[in-house]
Amino acid sequence: MSSVRSLILAALMSSGIALPAAAQSCGGDLGVFLEGVKAEAVAKGIPADVADRALSGARIDQKVLSRDRAQGVFKQTFLEFSQRTVSKARLDIGSQKIKQYADIFQRAEQEFGVAPGVIAAFWAMETDFGVVQGDFNTRDALVTLAHDCRRPELFRPQLLALIEMVHHGDLDPATNTGAWAGEIGQVQMLPEDIIAYGVDGDGDGHVNVKQSSPDAILTAAKFIQSLGFRRGEPWIQEVTLPADLPWEKTGLGNEVPASDWFAMGVQPRDGNTGFASLPAALVLPQGRNGPAFLTYPNFNIYLEWNQSFIYTTSAAYFATRLMGAPTYQKGNPEAGLDDAAMKALQTKLQSLGHDVGKVDGILGSGTRRAVQKEQARLGIPADGWPTQQLLQAL
Repeated sequence: MSSVRSLILAALMSSGIALPAAAQSCGGDLGVFLEGVKAEAVAKGIPADVADRALSGARIDQKVLSRDRAQGVFKQTFLEFSQRTVSKARLDIGSQKIKQYADIFQRAEQEFGVAPGVIAAFWAMETDFGVVQGDFNTRDALVTLAHDCRRPELFRPQLLALIEMVHHGDLDPATNTGAWAGEIGQVQMLPEDIIAYGVDGDGDGHVNVKQSSPDAILTAAKFIQSLGFRRGEPWIQEVTLPADLPWEKTGLGNEVPASDWFAMGVQPRDGNTGFASLPAALVLPQGRNGPAFLTYPNFNIYLEWNQSFIYTTSAAYFATRLMGAPTYQKGNPEAGLDDAAMKALQTKLQSLGHDVGKVDGILGSGTRRAVQKEQARLGIPADGWPTQQLLQAL
């Protein structure tokens, strides 16, 4: 299970947003801290007895702190990750779920404009359709992270939102479990988002994204709509490439009308050029010899959901498969770099004045951009895929 929303929280951490003093309090005696949380909840209109019940028995979970301090780094290639996550079993189950909840998915598309495959792909990748939702007590996880002084401004509001969910009767603080960073339910959403976008899909008067698939599907749809999903438009489209593209124009952030790509010989595998007027970027997860996709404005919702390019591209591809697209063409990409070589490359790129972020062995957006610039400078096809040839040339 991937704790995807925590990546967004990590991004917010470095945003420099000014926060009220109350939201920044952390550390010290746990009892005093919880009294402060209760006072803030009451000031927001939560009855004192509800806040007491929500926080009663709360404790610091050392496993949450360990997980937070040792978040795994994402170093799989697109082919490795997508082939593992977009499995035949998941595709079969996803198709079954779309049929089983056909009326709910139809409602999601009618009310929020989100295609069934988009929701079902997140549902699969987050929790295997609700099977693996996490075993951390959600209240304790959020108390732990809000009390901890690393990012209290991000997690204290989530703890307050959890108390509001208790007030609504939508969560039992003693028994509710989820991911280590506080995400809840079949599509792993944070309490603030559940409150803001929660939909009672089964008509029982509550929003229960943990146990109710209709609630989870519609809540996910409303949340995805809020991220900017545009009704009736594609998100990603597999394409075939000519051999003589201006590779330096590829990559996220280099959008031009899709018609420009078509004019250069880029061809959709499904033959659909009906969205030629939309802005599109040509993304090459493993360079010009691997799978190739056009990404459209709707792809941005994937980047809002999770900042990992490999995760988002895989999730977007998964959604197209659930909507009938064929398996991508693997191609024959050049061998990439191992961890040590990638760190050596990042160090070299830094010394040349490029901003690659942290030297961590991860092929992130900054490293891809720097690779592309150096490839162009050296006369190597500038497809953003780092190879031994580039490392040796530098």
